[in-house]
Amino acid sequence: MSYLCISFSHKNTDIQTREKLAFPNEENKDRFLKQILVDKNIEEAILLSTCNRVEIIAAVGNTKLASKSIIEKLSNYSKIEFENLFDRADIYENDGAIHHLFSVASALDSLVIGETQIVGQLKDAFRFSLAKKYCEQNLPRALHYSFKCAAAVRNATSLGTGSVSVASTAVAKAKEIVGDTSGVKALVIGAGEMSELTIKHLLSSGFDVILTSRDTKKAQLLADSFEQHIQVEEYSNLEKLLNHVPVMITATAAPYPIIKQEMVSECAFDRFWFDIAVPRDIDDIESSNLDIYSVDDLQDIVDENMTLRAKQAKTAYSIVNKMSMEFFEWLKSLEVEPVIKHMYLKGDEVIDKKIKNAIKKGFIKQEDQENIKKLCQTVLTEYLHEPSTRLKGISKDSQCDVVVGTVQSIFGLKDTDFLNKCEHATKNNE
Repeated sequence: MSYLCISFSHKNTDIQTREKLAFPNEENKDRFLKQILVDKNIEEAILLSTCNRVEIIAAVGNTKLASKSIIEKLSNYSKIEFENLFDRADIYENDGAIHHLFSVASALDSLVIGETQIVGQLKDAFRFSLAKKYCEQNLPRALHYSFKCAAAVRNATSLGTGSVSVASTAVAKAKEIVGDTSGVKALVIGAGEMSELTIKHLLSSGFDVILTSRDTKKAQLLADSFEQHIQVEEYSNLEKLLNHVPVMITATAAPYPIIKQEMVSECAFDRFWFDIAVPRDIDDIESSNLDIYSVDDLQDIVDENMTLRAKQAKTAYSIVNKMSMEFFEWLKSLEVEPVIKHMYLKGDEVIDKKIKNAIKKGFIKQEDQENIKKLCQTVLTEYLHEPSTRLKGISKDSQCDVVVGTVQSIFGLKDTDFLNKCEHATKNNE
């Protein structure tokens, strides 16, 4: 088994490409995962789709064949030529795949370094595949350790503090443009998680927030969750709002643009629109006194953010490097420990069996049973000490898989208990 990550992000694709690659709903994700898992070479798979990236994380037999198969399926889904996608894709195998996964989980590969949403999005993607049985053992192990790495990075650095999300970056840009935000209205379209974050940052920046969504009830519930007053408007008023409010941030999950040229009227005041949705919510629009910013247009703030966080990122990467190596040592130890445990359990079974036979045949007395058992266990422990030590040493050796695989085959071992110990397998255990 090999680990594989195929990554399309702001680093190797433009927003138009990411729009075509995006998976806006669970039905699309489910259908795609089923398609790639038809390939017997692909054992497990997780799909992460956010506004800035699409990641396929997989456990495979052959990385080259699996990469080709997955990208072919992505080409069919996105209608982008295979060669184009293959050339753009960042493909990571084994050590590189784990290092990349840990970097993604720790928000070091994000458009905004240290943004806090990615680890939650990765957990959701993990749970989705877990619930559908698209991952069972190898990927849960890797994801479990990636969340452990993300926590270590958060605890050791300040990367996860402050306003470090695409939503906060958009608000920061709006505040920079507007200056004095007192009394300035800002329209938020959508009532999802990204909109909630956007509202939080708009309120803390002093804007007066107006919220609209196709789901008015959900929008009202979101508005009521804040202490400050938020004006909720019917979605049918969207066109009027667009032409009367100076600042607008949209973050819906619509698969197509919801704001088009015919909805825009000329206005005497300046308007600033921020489209942080992928696929984009705003079509190609031209209008005087209107500036439109997409995710990629926020790069200047991102660059400043990266400069300020460079030292912290260096510390974070050292943690990722260390924990990537630790993961493979841990992985090998998972294979060794059951073998050692099994040897001792098998020895105990033999001791119990022989003592019972000896009592039955009158070789030893019933009252001496416990003392004889303790003596036998002492002999067993001393006898197995050297092979146990050698097996633990093998867990750090490059030949570990071959040796332990042979022993596992002899004893018929398989670790089926891992998911019971993975605290990230359910939503309640954050």
